[in-house]
Amino acid sequence: MNLSAISPALFLATFGALLVLSVMFSRASVRTGIPLTLVFLGIGVLAGSEGIGGIAFDDYGLAFRLGSVALAFILFDGGLNTRWKDVRQVLAPSGALATVGVIVTGALVAVGGHVLGLDWTEAALIGAIVSSTDAAAVFSVLRASGVHLKKKVGLTLEVESGINDPLAVILTTLVIQFIVDRDSATATRVLLDILQEGIVGGALGVAIGIGARRMLVRYPLRPSGLYPALTVGVACLAYALPTALHGSGFLGVYVAGLALGEGALPYRNSMVRVHDALAWVCQIGMFLVLGLLAFPSRLMSAAPIGLAVALLLAFVARPVAVALCLIPFRYRAREVAFVGWVGLRGAVPIVLATLPVVYKVPGAERVFDVVFFIVLINAALQGTSVPWVTRKLKAESAEPAPPSAVLEIEGQQAFTTLIHSYAVDEALSVAGLPLSEIPVPADSAVMMLVRGGELIAPRGDTVLNPGDHVYLLVAPEDTAFVQLLFGQPEGE
Repeated sequence: MNLSAISPALFLATFGALLVLSVMFSRASVRTGIPLTLVFLGIGVLAGSEGIGGIAFDDYGLAFRLGSVALAFILFDGGLNTRWKDVRQVLAPSGALATVGVIVTGALVAVGGHVLGLDWTEAALIGAIVSSTDAAAVFSVLRASGVHLKKKVGLTLEVESGINDPLAVILTTLVIQFIVDRDSATATRVLLDILQEGIVGGALGVAIGIGARRMLVRYPLRPSGLYPALTVGVACLAYALPTALHGSGFLGVYVAGLALGEGALPYRNSMVRVHDALAWVCQIGMFLVLGLLAFPSRLMSAAPIGLAVALLLAFVARPVAVALCLIPFRYRAREVAFVGWVGLRGAVPIVLATLPVVYKVPGAERVFDVVFFIVLINAALQGTSVPWVTRKLKAESAEPAPPSAVLEIEGQQAFTTLIHSYAVDEALSVAGLPLSEIPVPADSAVMMLVRGGELIAPRGDTVLNPGDHVYLLVAPEDTAFVQLLFGQPEGE
């Protein structure tokens, strides 16, 4: 079955069936610890021309374009769910990982790959392609594995993966350009390209995100469903405009999501849910398409060198690059080891590996197969071990897990009085007290308690037990006093 020749109805039926299968198999992934990356890629491979589905698809150019669009929405969702005050805490180390770390990783993989038997052209391409971590893989593993990481470590990984793709894209295109037209790829040109991509992408992303936030607040929309429709358009612009102006669209769309989500927004929670769902659909679709590109018969021939390079990346290149970047920022040895191990690769390297094929670089299909195999080994080895490594390196947060219930109130205008949830710790003065003895300010109120799997209506004689999650309606002027009683709100 040729994917490009089938009718719209058959196309939707095929995509729908693969999407349903992927979502249902994700349940088994959660139970077994198999990363979702492997599940989605595996279903794509099985549906491909050499699998049981028999879908013939080898359009690398279309796969690159679809993958880029999907990654843009994934990055926008990642930025939208990250607060700038949290990013500031890890911006310097994450920035070092996204620049120096990417270059060191790529160089070590290139040199090591050549020692292992690759020629310099293949080694340099593979080093550039796998030099960055993958936002889709990192976000999905950290959010789906159930691990609750220490804030500093988790933020470092997420921010790094959100901003390091542009440099990997630049390095890959420059290596291809060097192979195709060696005279135009000078050191000065490389440096100027990197600066231009970062400055244009970052500046436009901030401008688009802030402009969109002000527009949403100033011009209320009547049907609430128009808000996420508008922010989808914002994500498209934040990727497309920087790209058209020779900037980094990936950096632009991540920064735009970050800037948009920084302030109060009408119907914020609904928008976040829509973009979260859209990001998952994009992630599944992207991995399915990339899986269709894989030919198991070719992968087997690439397995020996792919395995060797994957182990080099996991045990040498990534740990060395992380150590060089994080030790100056006084990260603990266990934190450095954890960040070094959880350098997950996913769709981005596979998407970038389509570029040499598109530009008809000699040996490009072999490079694609080796990169694909590296991603499979990375997901199988590092992705499956994240919960175990988290426990062994004591990277799990001591803070209580998020509550099982969410209480939200949304409106056309952003409210100044907000609902916050607080985890009741045994060290708090309110622990063990009935609500009637807790001096909650008059303009604030306790609205609900979550205890285990139960919702409890608050009354005066209700006692707050350690482990409870208490929801309060907090007036702006009462925020400081409420935090003296209950500590920091969850998620802040």
